[in-house]
Amino acid sequence: MKKGVNPYGVEVIQGYTVVKDGINRWCIPKFGKMKVDAVIYVNDALKEFLHEDQSLRQLVNAASLPGVVEPVIGMPDIHEGFGLPIGGVMAIDEGGVISAGAVGYDINCGVRLLRTSLEAAYFNKELLYKLIERIEYYVPTGIGKKGRHKGITRVIFNDVVHNGVEAVIKAGFGKKSDLEYIEENGRLSGADLSAVSKEARERGEEQLGTLGGGNHFIEIQRVDSILDEKLAKQFGLFKGQIVIMIHTGSRGFGHQIATDYTKILWEAAKKYGIEVPEKGLAAAPIKSKEGQNYYKAMAAAVNFAFSNRQIIMFDVIRAFEDVLKKSEESMGFQLVYDVAHNIAKWEVHGGKRLLVHRKGATRALPSGHPQNPSFYKETGHPALIPGSMGTGSYVVVGTEKAAETFYSVNHGAGRRLSRNKAKKISKEEFEKAMGDVIYNVRSYKDIADESPLAYKDVEEVVSVLEKREITIPVARFVPLAVVKGAD
Repeated sequence: MKKGVNPYGVEVIQGYTVVKDGINRWCIPKFGKMKVDAVIYVNDALKEFLHEDQSLRQLVNAASLPGVVEPVIGMPDIHEGFGLPIGGVMAIDEGGVISAGAVGYDINCGVRLLRTSLEAAYFNKELLYKLIERIEYYVPTGIGKKGRHKGITRVIFNDVVHNGVEAVIKAGFGKKSDLEYIEENGRLSGADLSAVSKEARERGEEQLGTLGGGNHFIEIQRVDSILDEKLAKQFGLFKGQIVIMIHTGSRGFGHQIATDYTKILWEAAKKYGIEVPEKGLAAAPIKSKEGQNYYKAMAAAVNFAFSNRQIIMFDVIRAFEDVLKKSEESMGFQLVYDVAHNIAKWEVHGGKRLLVHRKGATRALPSGHPQNPSFYKETGHPALIPGSMGTGSYVVVGTEKAAETFYSVNHGAGRRLSRNKAKKISKEEFEKAMGDVIYNVRSYKDIADESPLAYKDVEEVVSVLEKREITIPVARFVPLAVVKGAD
């Protein structure tokens, strides 16, 4: 018998009693200062990772915050973060609190999928190398890098943070129809730059159109398998197709906002007599001045991130035009969808208006949901789940059963090794895990912490919610070439 297991579907993990609650769902019943239950979606294989970090403790802490609505949720890719675990979902009623730590430092880190009419069979390694070199020419990568469009982006920065993607489209980056394929149409209302520090503004003005480091990437991928023919056709996907996935967020702008407001909200909690279990969950009443200011600043970073991915998409298309000597139209470029991973948004669930914090989780609205964009009313919008740079990525859609997760699904595979442990991976192990995938970084040591070996099995992770009938997998992609930035 494994540690903590008994035959009745009850385990003790990290000191917490965890009870089996149906297929791939486990519950920590509320106790002590918890106001609601915590629920974790994992299968038996992924459940073993819960023994190795503090993600359950972080869920339990979140379940103690004022105004929290049942349940606090851990997604299948859950792992320890700062405050709320990555892969955490927390809904708060209007009389409760807003938490910077439950959104995260990379505000609106998210993923964008771009399809083409190009077939992967025609892309050899030489051509792929040329493409990623040209992409890297246009899109600066790595920590602290400044954008190549500074002359424009500084001028439109104020417009960008308030109006999102529409501002960069007006400046020439893409077309107006792109807005219909972005969560929130590329703009979260309520942004106000006056709630943002000077230091954050200065970082933001220079970083629009940059990729960053860490787990951010631009991948040229091949559609490896179609898992739902009807949905794939409606999304414009076919087997053997070239697609591009872009994963990045609000860069130093969002990071500075999170840093600033973690301090501000931590002090505000004391001021308002709110008990917050740890600084990582720093929170203040939604209706307080501090809480309202954080929302204004967070929304500004959300709009920045949507715009950042829009500019990068524009530059990726330029790179393809340069290398292939073809026009955007002739190559069939079309934005499929753009989803946020780290965000707090007002949504209606069970007839109640709730502030849903998603940290390393993706919204997945089902067919017929009124908040779907018009093109995806009948299907539900695509939810994008990247694996790692050596493994598959997925497009899924949510079902009506996703209501139990506040219409949320996992945002990726989830780390299994800390960055420090992953940096010890040898060159031989790294190269074997990467296989034939081409990458741009000169030394594997610069991205060893992003090795496929550092991540959980994305196939296992995706299957958890599929078997619970919360998601329908639509298509699986495999990477051909990846652009990363060194930390």
